[in-house]
Amino acid sequence: MTLPDTGRRVLVTGASRGLGRALARAFADNGDRVAVHFGTRAEEARETLGALAGEGHALVGGDLSDPAGAKDVADRAAEALGGLDVLVNNAAVNLPHPPVTTSYEEWAVLWQRHTAVNLLATAHLSHLAAHRMIDQGTPGRIVNIGSRGAFRGEPDHPAYGATKAAVHALGQSLAVALAPHGIAVASVAPGFFETERVAHRLNGAEGAAIRAQSPFGRAGTAAEIAEAVLWLASPRAEWASGAVLDLNGASYLRT
Repeated sequence: MTLPDTGRRVLVTGASRGLGRALARAFADNGDRVAVHFGTRAEEARETLGALAGEGHALVGGDLSDPAGAKDVADRAAEALGGLDVLVNNAAVNLPHPPVTTSYEEWAVLWQRHTAVNLLATAHLSHLAAHRMIDQGTPGRIVNIGSRGAFRGEPDHPAYGATKAAVHALGQSLAVALAPHGIAVASVAPGFFETERVAHRLNGAEGAAIRAQSPFGRAGTAAEIAEAVLWLASPRAEWASGAVLDLNGASYLRT
């Protein structure tokens, strides 16, 4: 079985801005129909939707941290698109909680929040998408957005690093389980890349330090990440199932 080159039905979570917007644009430019998911940023998600090439795209809001909300998003996306061929698990939270200076009460709340959005929502949506693909009798792709922080550690954001490491492991487990059904699962692990949300950090001394992390002397771009995800979701990338692709400009090399 092979995926069609165009006309695929793609759900991108957290697509109101930043990387999610770049992902939605890349798939639309490829000729795919895209369900643009948002949590709370409805207006920005509408801007994303309105700028997409082609027709047949959809806007789907919903709270992925709630299992029922995740199912509702998956169901409405599939209904709007007429099915589902590709899931990109992009939605995530990354809130600071340094262990030494964060109160226990805030620590507990933030760990639960990171786990619910970054890990459990990814697991729930992957299950829902996989069963949709199996019931359709068609091959499919699931691509997870992980992080370099899963390998190098995130001292001020430990729940983020831990949940992204779990996302990588989840993707590898699903890759083995779903391959007999023609479903390939892979993850990307980006380093720092520029979006509107973090653009201010590239100013002054902090910006210089961030750019110096890579021997290329620059930060990555959302478009570069999106291009890699588009390839992993393509028919040509089936043999990459189970992979965790580092996208960090040689700023961190793992062994």
